[in-house]
Amino acid sequence: MRTEILLEPGSLAEAVDARTRQALADGNLVPIETEQEQITDAGVRFLVRVVASLKGKESDRRLRAGGGSRSADPFLPPEPELTVAEVSIRHLAVLNKFSVLDRHLLIITRAFEHQETLLTPEDLRALFACMAEYPSLGFYNGGTIAGASQSHKHLQLVPLPFDPDGPLIPIEPLLDRGRCGSVGCCPGLPFAHAFARFDRPVAVAPMQAAEQATDLYPELLAAVGIEGVEVDGAVHQSAPYNLLVADDWMLVVPRVEELFRGVSVNALAFAGSLFVKDREQLDAIQAAGPLHVLRAVTGPARGDI
Repeated sequence: MRTEILLEPGSLAEAVDARTRQALADGNLVPIETEQEQITDAGVRFLVRVVASLKGKESDRRLRAGGGSRSADPFLPPEPELTVAEVSIRHLAVLNKFSVLDRHLLIITRAFEHQETLLTPEDLRALFACMAEYPSLGFYNGGTIAGASQSHKHLQLVPLPFDPDGPLIPIEPLLDRGRCGSVGCCPGLPFAHAFARFDRPVAVAPMQAAEQATDLYPELLAAVGIEGVEVDGAVHQSAPYNLLVADDWMLVVPRVEELFRGVSVNALAFAGSLFVKDREQLDAIQAAGPLHVLRAVTGPARGDI
């Protein structure tokens, strides 16, 4: 199990920073400028980033979709100027070309696998090997309705904290402190979800946590009504969902809508971080309240499991 991991412990942060500096200097990394706002809801200080420019990202997507000079699959192969490290025999770590957050990594499969196939034990071990390198949040957008913008399987990793003046993850005050090793619901979360804690944190025992996560993952999916279905010889998800993985917990959120009044909602929203294109969308989030937004795209909480 462990021999498949190629990432040298203690090397990722330096590799990310070095690759970022070079990619910025060469113009291969295109950060998206934002202005940060805060909206407090039920004691959670949500961070809302108002995006200043999306034109470069949207035109790049149009070029790929139209069969231009760039590949329709940006990860096959990934741009070498953005490739950070070999994580495992099946996974690479690459920088998110159009990043809002610094050190935003994508953990991609070397060969094409569809984003809607279920995660494998190897996927989780690769993610946890990276998470053990520095405080971070791992997440997965399972399908277009869940916020996935590419069909090639990719998990994602962003550094913590989101805000140096707040908790590591804004949503954490609403999470249940118990339930190590068992699946349940958090009474403080007003949207459909399933939640579990690890016996040992990722930072302390990443492969042990990955093994436990492998067992918990199908239980979490089943708790929100998602199962595996065979499609063209591969096991796909039966419905869209978001997965969030922190140092000592996992959260699965089923999705029924991609957008709330034009605002795209991905996994980071359920951690307390939203992105909007303009002030009009910010006003819509402010008027509705972030927790209402999350409930609208997932459905109501279902009570204890």
